[in-house]
Amino acid sequence: MRRSIFVTGGASGIGRAVAKHFAERGWFVGLADVSERGMAETGASLPSGAWHAHVLDVRDRTGWDSALAAFAEAAGGRIDVLFNNAGVGVAGRLDRLDRDEIDRLIDVNVRGMVYGAQAAYSHLKASAPGSALVNTSSAAGHYGTGGLALYCASKFAVRGLTEALDLEWHSDRIKVCSLMPDFVDTPILDGSNSRSDDASRRDTIVRAGFAFTPVEAVAEAAWRAVHGGRQVHHQVGKVARQLAFAARWTPGLLRRHLRHLMAASGLART
Repeated sequence: MRRSIFVTGGASGIGRAVAKHFAERGWFVGLADVSERGMAETGASLPSGAWHAHVLDVRDRTGWDSALAAFAEAAGGRIDVLFNNAGVGVAGRLDRLDRDEIDRLIDVNVRGMVYGAQAAYSHLKASAPGSALVNTSSAAGHYGTGGLALYCASKFAVRGLTEALDLEWHSDRIKVCSLMPDFVDTPILDGSNSRSDDASRRDTIVRAGFAFTPVEAVAEAAWRAVHGGRQVHHQVGKVARQLAFAARWTPGLLRRHLRHLMAASGLART
């Protein structure tokens, strides 16, 4: 039986890359996103008959149930993997963010992840062993970074959710893990940092001296996470590995380095 994966944020970026990686290896892919056009573009890059699209706002708990039920039917009655990936970004000092910017990021990056995990549980339990929940966290989930306070908080939440569900669902034989990539050049970096800061998110990262990790590397990491052992967190990219090491072993040195980056970027000034 052909295995199936449901991918949120499937209209672009990491979601598109993961969908393509799995479809090219014989999996049936469910694309979920608010952008029908983006999903059609993703689908055009996949093998014929290998995908099914679902318009889904991950903040809609009832919408999750409907989308997963429809995909399970299209996939032959089962869902093997949920790639819980949809997310949005906002940068800049917390005191300068608008309330609706704060609410939207928390609703998508946290509430959407929780709803997805809860809605997928029964499907993943039915297809266990071998089923998996893969959450997209971030290298920003290792240590809070100035100018990314809200985004970091959301990715810390995803990290905590992943660790807790790894324990809760272990007896159900469902694998639970996260991807923690560093900076990946995807549409989440399009546009300005926030309404109060019109600097480009992409340019801000470049000016800070960080390199980008290819989106294909994240897709390969997702494949390894599904097919590998019980590792809970998977760092993707050089910066992610460095942050994980420093946050654990040299947090004081990391904190001083991040303060220096804030000063250099101007974020430390009021």
